[in-house]
Amino acid sequence: MHPDEFRAAMARLAAGVVLVTAHDPEDGPRGEDVGMTATAFMSVSLEPPLVLISVREGSRMDDLLEHQPLWAVSVLSESQRHIAGRFAMRGRISDRLLFEDIAYYRGERSGAPILGGALAVLECRTEQRVAAGDHTLVIGRVLAARTPSADGGPLIYFRGRYQHLA
Repeated sequence: MHPDEFRAAMARLAAGVVLVTAHDPEDGPRGEDVGMTATAFMSVSLEPPLVLISVREGSRMDDLLEHQPLWAVSVLSESQRHIAGRFAMRGRISDRLLFEDIAYYRGERSGAPILGGALAVLECRTEQRVAAGDHTLVIGRVLAARTPSADGGPLIYFRGRYQHLA
C-alpha cells in the first residue's frame, strides 16, 4: 500500500481538534511554553481517567514530553480555527511567538498554557509512552477536567481541512 492511499482513506475520518500544551522549565530562565495541534486524541478509560495523544517521533512536543510528565489539552471550538492552523505549521517560528497574542492561563495542576474559550480542558500526567511507527502514543492520567465554555460547536478536521458541524 502506498502512504498516499492510507492518508486519503484516513482523511475520511472526522476528528475533533485539540491543542496540546506543556511548559518546558529547562528552556531559558523562565522556561518556554510549547504547543501542537492534534487530531489523534481520544479517551482511553474512565477508571482511571486516561486519554491518549499521538505525537510525531522526534518533534519538539515528543522530546519535551519525554522528560516533562505534565501537559494539558484544550478542546478547540469552531471559532479557534486560526489557533489550530498556527500550531500545526511545520518549520514554524518559535513557540514563544505562537503564544504571544492569544488568551491563555496556566493550569493549576499542569502549569501548562490553557486556551481561553476552549470547549473543554484536561490537565494530564503521562502514565505511559508507546513507540508506534513514526509516532509516540502518550497515555495520560487526567488530573483535572473542566468545561469552561458552552459557546459554539467543536472544530472538526475532515478531508484535510478544518470544518465545523452544520
